[in-house]
Amino acid sequence: MTNKNPNLEAFRAEMAEATARCTYLDHAAVSPLAHRVRQTMAHYIERRGVTFGALDEFLTLPNRLREAIARLINADADEISFVQNTSHGLNIAAQSLSLRPGDNVIFCNIEFPSNVYPWMLLERQRGVEARCIPHDGGGLTVEALEEYADERTRVVTVSSVQFLTGFRTDLERIGAWCRQHGIYFVVDAIQSAGAAPLDVRACHADFVACGAPKWLMGPIGIGFLYCRRELLEEITPPMAGCVSVQGWENWLDYALTFLPTAARFELGGGNYVGMAGMLAAVEMLLEMDVAQTQRWTLHLTDRLIADLQRRGYRIISNLDPARRSAIVSFAVPGDVKEAHRRLQEAGVAVSLRASYLRVSPHGYNTEEEIDRVGQVLGDAQV
Repeated sequence: MTNKNPNLEAFRAEMAEATARCTYLDHAAVSPLAHRVRQTMAHYIERRGVTFGALDEFLTLPNRLREAIARLINADADEISFVQNTSHGLNIAAQSLSLRPGDNVIFCNIEFPSNVYPWMLLERQRGVEARCIPHDGGGLTVEALEEYADERTRVVTVSSVQFLTGFRTDLERIGAWCRQHGIYFVVDAIQSAGAAPLDVRACHADFVACGAPKWLMGPIGIGFLYCRRELLEEITPPMAGCVSVQGWENWLDYALTFLPTAARFELGGGNYVGMAGMLAAVEMLLEMDVAQTQRWTLHLTDRLIADLQRRGYRIISNLDPARRSAIVSFAVPGDVKEAHRRLQEAGVAVSLRASYLRVSPHGYNTEEEIDRVGQVLGDAQV
């Protein structure tokens, strides 16, 4: 094996339980939990068994997690809110923006439903047009926006990486285009955050929503919503709860004055065991160096693509290096479900999405592991 990832051994040590059981190449679906993540969550649960004084060590947990997420995406901690998942965050974004009948929101026709339904709901609620446009090479581009946007376009929403094609969106270019045209820019980051650098300042994002269980390698049921600080001052949260307001500890003072930070989107008691696991995961990914993880996963997927093409498989992911990510989908002649079953029986975890197989390695995977896909499937039988 050519070890081009200096953090590979340390990363694999965290994932020893998973790598001992199977070849896991399905992080675009859900990641296994690293050893430190499971240990941290177990410690919280153990301490939670005795409430009196036992949880004092976790009082700073929310702030520590906000700070870690902020480092990951180049934000400030007070721009980070905790959400249950990506869908939750995107719904907050959709419901917070002051959109009126006749306004339109643009997304492309290959988006994951989490980034479609919140905008379709606005169509029913407020008469806002959910404008679904054709994808351009597997995702959304400025060229497509220039063709389909008009003077009533108020929002552009996009995945940083598309779940099926693995198309890596040029967030900086689209964000700059949105800023130039006075359009809100919303990003679903769940298919890249943790495996590729994300800079919310550089891409001019207004909202970024992301759940923890995929590339962030955290538990299910916890995620984050980034909201640009300047935007916080001009929007009203769609919901209010007992911890959304200033002076919330004054229980009988019913002053509905929202917090000046993104924490205004939080309604009540938080998912502390999820926060504990997510913090451990984010800190691990920062240690492993997200930019290095991206370089390594692109090396692995380059190797996979070359092997599959030699064997006669058709890659449906965009092969332009500028559009590449850690997700590769390909067509299988014949019975794709049978091909997926063979991989499962061989202990190789990948996804069956639509009529394609999808492979998604992370920073701890090896060349030997990525080679197993082609070794199990063999040459394409046309």
